[in-house]
Amino acid sequence: MPSRKTVAIVCTLDTKHLHASLLKEAIEKRGHAVLIVDTGLRAGGPLTADVPRERVATAAGIDPASLANTVDRGETLTAMARGATSILTDLQRKGEVHGVLGIGGGSGTAVASAVMRALPYGVPKLLVSTMAGRDVARYVGTRDIVMLPSITDIMGMNPLLERILRNAAGAMVGMLDVPDEPQRAHDGSASPVVAITAFGTTTRAVLRCNEILEAAGMKTMIFHANGTGGRAMEELVGLGEIDAVLDLTTTELADELCGGVLSAGPARLEAAGARGIPQLVLPGAIDMVNFGPPSTLPPKYADRHFHRHNPGTTVMRTTREENETLGRWVGEKLARATGPTVLLLPLRGFSEYDRDGGVFRDPEADQAFHDAAVRAIHGAHPVLEIDANINDPACAEKAAGLLIEMVRQMPSAREGSSGAGI
Repeated sequence: MPSRKTVAIVCTLDTKHLHASLLKEAIEKRGHAVLIVDTGLRAGGPLTADVPRERVATAAGIDPASLANTVDRGETLTAMARGATSILTDLQRKGEVHGVLGIGGGSGTAVASAVMRALPYGVPKLLVSTMAGRDVARYVGTRDIVMLPSITDIMGMNPLLERILRNAAGAMVGMLDVPDEPQRAHDGSASPVVAITAFGTTTRAVLRCNEILEAAGMKTMIFHANGTGGRAMEELVGLGEIDAVLDLTTTELADELCGGVLSAGPARLEAAGARGIPQLVLPGAIDMVNFGPPSTLPPKYADRHFHRHNPGTTVMRTTREENETLGRWVGEKLARATGPTVLLLPLRGFSEYDRDGGVFRDPEADQAFHDAAVRAIHGAHPVLEIDANINDPACAEKAAGLLIEMVRQMPSAREGSSGAGI
């Protein structure tokens, strides 16, 4: 039988006591315990909180008596999220909470999701929300949060909402009942963990590199370079869960520069250098900026060269001037790297679309990136060239081989890894 575990239910009891009661009953019937955390600004409801709103407010450093009469509701909700996060991260570290289930509308979702984003990867996190049918990126961030649409508002009770809440309880219990396994990427083996960044237009290179690295006895973690993927990889590098990076797809930087939809933020391509772990950078898909369907394209780019990548994604070719800026960015970031670093430049294109005869082939724009990157890295680390497209087998084999050599020259790839946050 699975061991008894504790689920924290995060909600506002003044409006969600009925729903929290149903979840509590359903989870307890399946053999687990429930901890009710009230993040409401007002008192109300017959259900007693295990962590009352006053305790949450105190943990946030605000006067509990001021909650109901707050002038700045947004600021107070932010504080309540901070207080609940402090309490639940402490309980999780102590092994007293094993999963978090949130329920809420806009405000409740904002508070509960903030708590979940602070918890380690692998800890069950499920949020029943009226906001789940929309863009949930701001709630999920880079964490493994399951969002379940409530369909109806979470007010009162109806047969559909009741079934959804019972499904949520069942899903949470299912996650809790998964046998405990080590939650760190490192499992005690001697195999280094290598991160690889991937995209549709660099897939062939990624697959070949992955094959070579695994054959060399390394474990790989492949991240989709879609903004969230790049941020998640940078976080895990910072946490010490990754030993080396084959940064084969840097398109997120082009989106950061040009306002595309897949930016990973300005700190992309910095964590490996700051941590001092080996990194091999191939600027894959740096020739394109990502947008949504044609109807969403920014008017300022009306005269640019676009290609329909799939029904939901339209890509825009970067110009010579943009590539010059991107090359400078990459070179400057790599020049600051404290560990083994190599920039490998494919002379026949950065993506499948940028190969000879491809829809984005533009050697002049590519050369602008090359020249700017070399100037910016200024001899701090090696810059190598290969007369191939990024997706040609020779390029992947060169990249993977260089990284394997770099990793094997490191005294201990995992030395200093803490596993925090996993």
